Amino acid sequence: MATISVPIGQRAEPQRKLPGFAEYLRWSVDHKIIGVQYGVTALLFFLIGGALALLIRWELLTPSIDLMADGKAYNQLFSIHGTVMIFLWIIPMFGAVANYVVPLQLGAKDMAFPWLNAFAFWLIPPAGILLLMGYFIGQTEAGWTSYPPLSTLFSDDGQTLWAMSIHLLGLSSILGSINLIVTILNMRPEGMSIWQMPLLCWAVLATSLIAVMATPFLAGALTLLLLDRVGGTAFFDPSRGGDVLLWQNIFWFYSHPAVYIMVLPGMGVLSEVLSVHSRKPIFGYRMIALSSLAIALIGFTVWAHHMFTSLQPELRIPFMITTMIIAVPTGIKIFGWLGTIWGGKIRFTSAMLFSLGFLSMFVIGGISGVMLAAVPFDYQAHDTYFVVSHFHFVLFGGSVFAIYSGIYHWYPKVTGRLLDERLGKLHFALTYVSFFFTFFPMHWVGLLGMPRRVAVYAPELQGWNIVIGIASFVLGISTFVILYNLVWSFYNGKVAGANPWRALTLEWATTSPPPAWNFDEDPVPFEDPYGYGTEAATQYLDAIDRTFGLPEPSPKSGALPRLNPSPAVGD
Repeated sequence: MATISVPIGQRAEPQRKLPGFAEYLRWSVDHKIIGVQYGVTALLFFLIGGALALLIRWELLTPSIDLMADGKAYNQLFSIHGTVMIFLWIIPMFGAVANYVVPLQLGAKDMAFPWLNAFAFWLIPPAGILLLMGYFIGQTEAGWTSYPPLSTLFSDDGQTLWAMSIHLLGLSSILGSINLIVTILNMRPEGMSIWQMPLLCWAVLATSLIAVMATPFLAGALTLLLLDRVGGTAFFDPSRGGDVLLWQNIFWFYSHPAVYIMVLPGMGVLSEVLSVHSRKPIFGYRMIALSSLAIALIGFTVWAHHMFTSLQPELRIPFMITTMIIAVPTGIKIFGWLGTIWGGKIRFTSAMLFSLGFLSMFVIGGISGVMLAAVPFDYQAHDTYFVVSHFHFVLFGGSVFAIYSGIYHWYPKVTGRLLDERLGKLHFALTYVSFFFTFFPMHWVGLLGMPRRVAVYAPELQGWNIVIGIASFVLGISTFVILYNLVWSFYNGKVAGANPWRALTLEWATTSPPPAWNFDEDPVPFEDPYGYGTEAATQYLDAIDRTFGLPEPSPKSGALPRLNPSPAVGD
């Protein structure tokens, strides 16, 4: 039988105190504090980006300009909304999950380079402030993609701040990713081969490889853009020998792999949550692990599908083929997850519900993505609300649903308390229904010809936009449910114990919250992190229970009850 981090029979302190509030406001090299700093910062920017989204939908309730002063103000609105949601919400929030959970899953005492880890985080707040300061000097209005000549000749000085901000965020991403790669490859404990790593670690590894290889290209494009704006160069000015398509090629060579920077960690979260909450081993562990690397590799071959309408005809077919091929490793994951939950003892916790929500919404986004991969269809739907619907199903229905699932799953480990399950289920119901009615009708209005990034549209489309607007306001309200739950449960939530979900990965083999160095002794991992349903797994979980000696959680808390010393195989 595998052992755990604290010797059996030695009563461990059941719940350690969190660091003081001031610790989270200053420099720290503790990966757990840094993970919380990432998460809270990302949530703050999520509120800002969400508020901008609601202003967009408010403006689109009528087919004419009402709320905004003019079209320029509307352009600024959606430009900052997209930038904040991608670079300051989804990517940093998955950075929070990786920073907090991965070292614990590896049994490590910290990240490989703790100082570098802190430095990577502290680049984010000034970058966010720099981006928002553009409103004081004339905000960018070229969209989050910032195509020239909109970003060079027709945008105010806020565009320069935009480029500087993304530069800092890109540097943060590179440094954090290097740290994660070294940590995952070099800090596994004795007894954990690379084929015994939790699948979240595999997903983070693939994501980090993408970030290290792709982000320097974005940095190069931003440097050229800054030189054109302030240095008098003409890299993107055709009248002086430049080429506007140069920006598109470099930008999308980063930004399409960046889609997987925002999705792959969420897929890792799903692999953890679905297995634990259905009490089933992962179906096809190696294929799911390798498919993450396959997505990372193939992701570098599809960037030009964003340019079908401007690409040379002979290049369209190869990029159409690679775009369709990348659906294969994604499909492997989906079938692996379905095989995992098939016949399982599913417990519909809030974490499980959001993971199942990810599955359904991401499949819809994937189907519309395959449709857009076909050149003839893309010609008709390019720059319409069909595209807006597609990437929101991927990035909200996928990434954000996975973030919510991860929050409900690991909040007990971070705080030592469980989130309220009744509020969690209310949050899921509101989010799932309102999200669907916000973004699914956009497929239809896009096919009817409504262009994206335009405040004035055909009057006959107003009815659908009212439906979308009302649903979006409900979606905004749903966010306050989880915010209230996070705060209320921090003070009043039920004590979680070391392992409320009875999981086999190493982060659950220490106290909640963990001690400063994570484990009191060097941990020895269980032979199979997803090996539920075996006598060895049952004995291992019982050993954790006996070690930490905690009272059984209330069934209303959503935690799995502790079993008797010799339960039937199948837990």
